[in-house]
Amino acid sequence: MYDPTRPAGPKIIAIANQKGGVGKTTTAINFASALAEIGQRVLVVDLDPQGNASTGLGLMPENRNATTYDLLLDDFPLGDIICETTQKGLSIVPSTTDLSSADIELIANEKRSYLLHDALRQPEMDRFGFDFILIDCPPSLNLLTVNAMVAAHSVLVPLQSEFFALEGLSQLMLTIREVRQSANPKLRIEGVVLTMYDARNNLSQQVENDARDNLGDLVFETVIPRNVRVSEAPSYAMPVLEYDTNSKGAAAYRALAREFLTKNETMTAA
Repeated sequence: MYDPTRPAGPKIIAIANQKGGVGKTTTAINFASALAEIGQRVLVVDLDPQGNASTGLGLMPENRNATTYDLLLDDFPLGDIICETTQKGLSIVPSTTDLSSADIELIANEKRSYLLHDALRQPEMDRFGFDFILIDCPPSLNLLTVNAMVAAHSVLVPLQSEFFALEGLSQLMLTIREVRQSANPKLRIEGVVLTMYDARNNLSQQVENDARDNLGDLVFETVIPRNVRVSEAPSYAMPVLEYDTNSKGAAAYRALAREFLTKNETMTAA
């Protein structure tokens, strides 16, 4: 059970964008991998019924005995749900298609928006010693995504460097504002990271300029390039940092992790 008197645990970040195909799960996998490589202890919570983050971190469906569904709706011990990956310091709560029915079951629960919040703050979590929990949200603004935002300290938004990219942000920002006004007043935007960026493409540069003009310092300096190795890595069930450690994609996610940690150290010091 959640105990509000306990000291603060790991920083929880929801990785969200209701638009599909923007590199959300790719960012969750590789950002987590880059943080773990630096020495952080990271837990990825796969909140997408497609389970792509689970597969991308090497956990095949037949090995997912307990899942995010059990974390939300069943009283499973965390030790039975949290799975280690092949990378030191990186663990995952996997997902399966069972989670697709959770929305319906959550509606009947009077604490439906707080289930993930409480699950990630139970005393048993302390023994794992995580520094960060990254929640890979589904590509929709449903009750699962609301659970993630209520549970999180901040939201990281992957933004595809393509036409209409900024238009989809308005609904997401509205949802964040609504959650802040009701269930989680401390929720903030961690930042916006540009994905699938092609420096040779005028459109990518235009999207970057528009994003920086409109969102200012919320946009990370690091951009994630369109990179074949990043696209190939999930089919081998591994992050790009493991699949091709010297690729431009791996270098970009390492840079993103360093920039993120620097920003957080600065905010903590302030």
